[in-house]
Amino acid sequence: MEFVHEPPCKKLRCELGGDDRRAEAEAKNGMEGLPREIVLDILSRLPITSLVRFRLVCRSWRALGRDPLLPDAQLARTAARDPFLVFHSDFPLRNQLSFVELSAQDQDCGHSGSKKSSVGKFNPPFLNSMPEFDVVGSCNGLLCLADSLYRETLFVYNPFTGDCRELPPSRQYADQTVVFGFGFHPETREYKVIKIAYYPNPSRAGAGSRRARRVPHVQSEVQVLTLGRSPAWRSLGRAPYQIDKRPSETVVNGRLHWVAGPRRYRTARQLVSFDLADEQFREVLRPEGGPIGRSNYQLMALRGCLSAIVYCNYGRLEIWVMKTYNVKESWTREYIIGSYMPKALKQNVNFMPFKMWKSMNGRVSRVVCGLDNGEILLEYKSRALAAYDPKKGKFRDISLQGMPKWFHSFVHVGSLSWIDSHSDT
Repeated sequence: MEFVHEPPCKKLRCELGGDDRRAEAEAKNGMEGLPREIVLDILSRLPITSLVRFRLVCRSWRALGRDPLLPDAQLARTAARDPFLVFHSDFPLRNQLSFVELSAQDQDCGHSGSKKSSVGKFNPPFLNSMPEFDVVGSCNGLLCLADSLYRETLFVYNPFTGDCRELPPSRQYADQTVVFGFGFHPETREYKVIKIAYYPNPSRAGAGSRRARRVPHVQSEVQVLTLGRSPAWRSLGRAPYQIDKRPSETVVNGRLHWVAGPRRYRTARQLVSFDLADEQFREVLRPEGGPIGRSNYQLMALRGCLSAIVYCNYGRLEIWVMKTYNVKESWTREYIIGSYMPKALKQNVNFMPFKMWKSMNGRVSRVVCGLDNGEILLEYKSRALAAYDPKKGKFRDISLQGMPKWFHSFVHVGSLSWIDSHSDT
């Protein structure tokens, strides 16, 4: 099932029983006759899939669906409560994006007698120019995507409305390693893309010194692009941390968060934030003792709180949650999840795509999100999904019709938002 966000052709509308004049007349006798605030109240309660179909009915309804106040109203009322699970798949070589709703009925899928939910597919307009890409981040219904081959091209894309924009090129360095971040700050109401480039010191290149070979990346630069406001990237100078080479894990309190590698004379791994308002890096306080800082872990926002997923031995997970942001004493070990083998993993496969294998980093499972029913959604070896009930201590496999064979899943809020849709009023 491919998601359609363009009006059907006139011939198809006639075949479906549609008539432009009749639809326009019915619309004017109904929705168009209502006050604007009532129309906004009605439309803001609809899920994004229904809103997109609403805008395809006729011209007048399309105009109602393009009210500049609707994206914020729908995002606040409906989108955050009914998110989607998006699958990013690069098998076969041409990347694909597909989705399924994470609503109450979908959370119960996999139970005996329940109907399997169907996975829909997006059709990104940039696939011809950028067939392979990495997902930098998801924020307020927008995706930031980077070319996974050359790391030079960036797109911002709303998969439900089809809006897409290629971002201006940034400064490039020879043999650079790039870390990206993407987020929105609610106070400044600005979307920003962060690029941190690490590259060899040109003065030491080819010098043959032991230090040059032992420390391959000794120079760095932080670049920031404010979407909708600035036509060019701004340089913030050198990066104060050696951040792990992966996209930003999560946005909490208007800050992007990464895991930074050990520094000289400091062996512990650090939690690093970048404030999207004042554009400053800060270290987030870690709990005294515990595994955070000396183990391999993943950052995420779990029910609005900054959380660290610690990967222990034999496939066991620990989820640490910071109940009050940047208060060291508020860190608590909320969940302990044991090892599990979904049925889908027992099937023989030929090979795993390199990108999927690399993203796993030796991990068997990965926490995707917390579900409304209290369960934890887990992804296993980029091939299977399972839900863990912490109250009962039990797992259940999740089976979806049309789910890709190999994927990286993440939560995405479906909305009408666009770069220029957040007005100051």
